[in-house]
Amino acid sequence: MSGGVLLRPWRRSDAPAVLRAFAPEEMSRQSGGHPVTTEADALDWIARWERERAAGTGYAWAAVRAAACATARGETARGEAVRSAAVQGEALGCVAVTAVNQVHGCGWVSYWTTEAARGCGVASAGVRALARWAFDDLGLYRLELGHRTDNPASCAVARRAGFTAEGIERGKLRYGDVHHDVERHARLATDPVNFG
Repeated sequence: MSGGVLLRPWRRSDAPAVLRAFAPEEMSRQSGGHPVTTEADALDWIARWERERAAGTGYAWAAVRAAACATARGETARGEAVRSAAVQGEALGCVAVTAVNQVHGCGWVSYWTTEAARGCGVASAGVRALARWAFDDLGLYRLELGHRTDNPASCAVARRAGFTAEGIERGKLRYGDVHHDVERHARLATDPVNFG
């Protein structure tokens, strides 16, 4: 748990939340090339992550508000407002480590949040928890992530989660006919942020 966010494996019962999360058009890029427009698609999305986990090549977690942090009034112990879905344990986002390479001890981190959870610290807390898990449980040494240079919110998540910017990869992503530059970030198991 990190920042009041708990990571748990995706469950079949999360299909309605997954479907809602992928409803906005901009989320289609986060579906791994498989549109999520029906409950069957959402169940398939969850099943793909189960297969990745079984193969040891990728691990996705649902990010939820920790129940222990919520009071009956729907607030955290710090008095921050919590949406009712969060209090009930509905997935507010996804954090994942993929392309796990045990030979080199590295993996690729990705994350997204639902519209309702954006700006609430869910992504950065989830990525911090994921990093600790990947270093401690998977034994990885290096985690990488990238975001479009025109996405300052994703950059802020990476920095708040302890990932250092390493450089720009020109024209790396293509959406439609437009190529986008990507800023790469990384966090090492030996970085001071892991010991604070």
